[in-house]
Amino acid sequence: MKLHQKPRTPLPAPHQMLICMLLLLSGCSAPQKNLPSEENTTKNIGILLLNHGSRSERWQKNLLDLERNVADRILAIEGIDGVRTAFMEHATPSIADALESFDHEGYRHIVVIPVFLTIGTHMFDDIPTIIGMKDNPESIEHLKLEGIERYTPKAETHLAPSLDFSGLLKSNALRRTTALSNNPENEGLVLVGYGSTHFDNQWSELFDEVGSYVCRKTGITEYTTAWCGHIAHYSSDSTTAAVNRILDTKERAIVIPLLVSQSEQFQIKIIGNGVSAVERYSERVGYKPDAILPDPKLEEWVIETARNYAQSTAE
Repeated sequence: MKLHQKPRTPLPAPHQMLICMLLLLSGCSAPQKNLPSEENTTKNIGILLLNHGSRSERWQKNLLDLERNVADRILAIEGIDGVRTAFMEHATPSIADALESFDHEGYRHIVVIPVFLTIGTHMFDDIPTIIGMKDNPESIEHLKLEGIERYTPKAETHLAPSLDFSGLLKSNALRRTTALSNNPENEGLVLVGYGSTHFDNQWSELFDEVGSYVCRKTGITEYTTAWCGHIAHYSSDSTTAAVNRILDTKERAIVIPLLVSQSEQFQIKIIGNGVSAVERYSERVGYKPDAILPDPKLEEWVIETARNYAQSTAE
């Protein structure tokens, strides 16, 4: 992926390091290597849009389209000189490769914007470990087994919060539910997500917030949750069971996948097969195998996050 960047003349001495203002999800790393010398430093802030990654070309395309859609507006922000996308696994470029490229070009700051739903093992342990903010031995060993390279940037590195801090998941789910709904009083909502074993409470609370919001706005009176990731052993059964819970009291179920992007594995095989296992599903279930992306509000969230960090590093 070609770096989106704008030409810059050499900048003055680096800004003071940003004081770490993080609660679990955002942070600034203490560089383990010396910063590039002033005469070699030609760029200020690089933005890295980070996602989990997938072997699905559709999944990858949605994330690369996100970069293309926001790049010009991000580069118009004072102090930002480059935008890249990186995948944690299953696709390239990797996080380590992207960070090393920023270092090679002499960036002073790297702002990592994770396009992840909410906190989980990846956000809490894996990503901070990959980018040199944490040294959790268990995470380090796990990453080695997965073949995921670590890289501690020379640049001062900042990790932004995940999507659930933005509020856009509610509006996104509302828009997609409204498009499938035709009689709210007789319908129930099923939200399907990846899920997390160690952070089940946080995921459940997030889905409760989204479900309650959509119900208030639409007149739908019931919602439930299903999982499609490792917590459900990548099985369709969780989706089928959730749909049937709704159909016990309602005439129709609306199924919304709260996944960042689209892949054949999740939307078609796991969730889609779960829906098709329901009796008379074509009449009783409204389902579109879509995802959170594309969404203009997500693009706005990325741009605003980049702007906030650019302003912070300038202070």
